[in-house]
Amino acid sequence: MRLTRFTDYSLRVLIYLGQNDQDRVTIYQISQAYDISKNHLMKVVSNLTRLEFVSAQRGPGGGIKLNRKPEEISLNDVIRHTEKHLDEKGETCPFHEHGLTADNRLKGYLQNAMQAYLDALGRFTLADVLDPRTETVQLLDLSEKAA
Repeated sequence: MRLTRFTDYSLRVLIYLGQNDQDRVTIYQISQAYDISKNHLMKVVSNLTRLEFVSAQRGPGGGIKLNRKPEEISLNDVIRHTEKHLDEKGETCPFHEHGLTADNRLKGYLQNAMQAYLDALGRFTLADVLDPRTETVQLLDLSEKAA
């Protein structure tokens, strides 16, 4: 699955904030770090704030920071809320009462595959992304087998 830039930028903002959790960070700092348009990031941060992944404070000394602990931010949640097309439900073909056409069966298979993809991402949090030791253990499922 290919993620939109909006989701990519959302994940980058969360990673940057997770790596710089002492103080508030400005959109300008993130823009410079990733070479991303400040205007694009303003839209991304506005959405992340609305979704309560991030808290924002205006004015002198203001900026943004994570609103939750990294281990409470599931990659699945972020992607579901930033990829608008994932909320669309497949409709059955209006010409076939039971939706038993090949097109509808294919849509069902693709929806099941997408759900499996999102379920797999649900195992990972922002904390996992930030901790390099976690990746190999979880991706290879070595946590119990190594003993």
